[in-house]
Amino acid sequence: MNPIARPSRARPARPIYLTAGTLALTFAGTLLAPAATAQPETAPADGDWSATAYRGGVDVVEGPDDDQQTLDGTVFDDKDRDSVQDPNERGLGGVTVSNGRETVTTDSQGRYELPAFENMTVFVTQPRGYQVPVDDANAAQFFYHHLPEGSPDLRYGGIAPTGALPDAVNFPLAKSALTQSPEQHCLIGGDIQTYNQEQVGFAARGAFADLAARTDYAGCGALFIGDVVGDNLSLYPQTRELTSMLNGPARFLPGNHDMDFDAATSEHAFDTFRAKLGPEYYSYNAGKAHVVALNTVDYPMPGGGYNGAVDAKQLEWLRNDIAQVPENRLIVLATHIPLLDFADQGMAQHQVDQVKEIYEILEGREVVALGGHTHSIENLREGDSLAGWSELFGVEGLPFTHITAGAISGDWYSGRMLPEGYPKAVQRDGALPGVLTLDIMNTKFQERFTVRGQDESLQMALGLNTPRYRAWYAENIDNQGSAPEFANPMSVSQEALANDTWLTTNFWMGSTGSTVEVELDGGQTVEAVRTQKMQGEGQLIGAEWSDPVAIQEQLVHGGGPADRMMHLWRLELPNDLAVGEHTAEVTATDVYGREYTDTVTFEVTE
Repeated sequence: MNPIARPSRARPARPIYLTAGTLALTFAGTLLAPAATAQPETAPADGDWSATAYRGGVDVVEGPDDDQQTLDGTVFDDKDRDSVQDPNERGLGGVTVSNGRETVTTDSQGRYELPAFENMTVFVTQPRGYQVPVDDANAAQFFYHHLPEGSPDLRYGGIAPTGALPDAVNFPLAKSALTQSPEQHCLIGGDIQTYNQEQVGFAARGAFADLAARTDYAGCGALFIGDVVGDNLSLYPQTRELTSMLNGPARFLPGNHDMDFDAATSEHAFDTFRAKLGPEYYSYNAGKAHVVALNTVDYPMPGGGYNGAVDAKQLEWLRNDIAQVPENRLIVLATHIPLLDFADQGMAQHQVDQVKEIYEILEGREVVALGGHTHSIENLREGDSLAGWSELFGVEGLPFTHITAGAISGDWYSGRMLPEGYPKAVQRDGALPGVLTLDIMNTKFQERFTVRGQDESLQMALGLNTPRYRAWYAENIDNQGSAPEFANPMSVSQEALANDTWLTTNFWMGSTGSTVEVELDGGQTVEAVRTQKMQGEGQLIGAEWSDPVAIQEQLVHGGGPADRMMHLWRLELPNDLAVGEHTAEVTATDVYGREYTDTVTFEVTE
């Protein structure tokens, strides 16, 4: 549908700013002051975010409009950054606007028109070289909800009545060297999932303190891909306080713990999320990357519960959205429930029913898919296959890279408390909590995972899988959080060497194409063997396929267990190792040739 040119109309003296809310909240007894309003038209790439961020909101022109069947407005270059189109501020042509079903592009004067329907969200797709405004919590402002009577009675409020369609909804944009650059760093945060105020503090002292110290993601921003909170939707204001710590725009996706559980129909299942944080699904551009944020949680299902699925309306929007994207773009497809994953490869509920339809829409494109939900890290490459994917969905091999991004909450903030003020929370795959970054140059990307509170040199855990460890595992696997400590974990007897003892390397971002090499006692380098081949087999589970380092933490202190993963390598130790201390130097190399080296010492006893 093409936008229809309409005569300009008089504007009210004061615009209505549609933001997610202006909050001044206390955290740990300290009032967070709102950031200063920025004035420059183009923020410098290395500038201070708080001083240069484009703050504002969507301009909702008072109505009602005489035509209640369509919504129209203008996308414009907001030169003075006041969120209102002035006579000298031109409309921007060729910008995509959507009602969540149809998509249109603005005409040469920046005008658009879309069919209107109840409970729609209209949003602009941020074009390259421009940035949408952010509010005081750094939440991106690019949408308008239309729900005349408001949400049904919901515990957490939902969307307040919007009344009739306004006269116009205008979307301001500011020029940005940050989003124009072909170099982008897109931050992906999985499962913050705070259930209470104490856990908000864990997140603030952990991943968000790390992000507050980083300045590399101001263009693409941070996308939090679901389970933003843990069922308690009253914590969304605290989430916004966390994102106020960022040095870039924040966007959000809903997860299965972000729902209005008292909603009778799926139409209103995410109303409170939408009211507080933004649309269920949308897209935006940064550099030559086109980021698509999909809602893959279907609730409620017949009989209750949720499922991994994308409904017909969202699929229609996805087709229309991708059709507007030039071929020479990287598609970054972000979801909460992954399209496909390793951890739950045999369970349809935790993967997306319409995965093959989505593949068809993206066929021929350069794509990377991102997901959360599993509280684990998975780096799945083109061609990887598993029995569950074939049996459930008829997918014999992945058409492009799928990455499960891990969780900011780790294993739901479980485990022993660390001196830094948060629990260790070892994840289901043995990895530590942290955040994913996509480093993009033009249409090529490299992924990197940064462990909470660490630099990027920490990428693996080294341990010993011995007969004695496996016996301890069998005795305590049902005693998670109360098992006795495993004594002398880096010790093995000469007799046990002959009964399958492996040096294990859990290379968290390891994947098909990665290698792990071991130099034992300064001798010849030997290549370790990956346990899960990803060649159509089923999932390998149990002590033999576990990460001993993670399991010893989880069974004693809580969490896990890390008894299955697709990034474990092991080297069978020689039977004739002498009694005494031995040293292994392990070098893990990823698909981009980046090397990470660590050393472990163990003892052979009589």
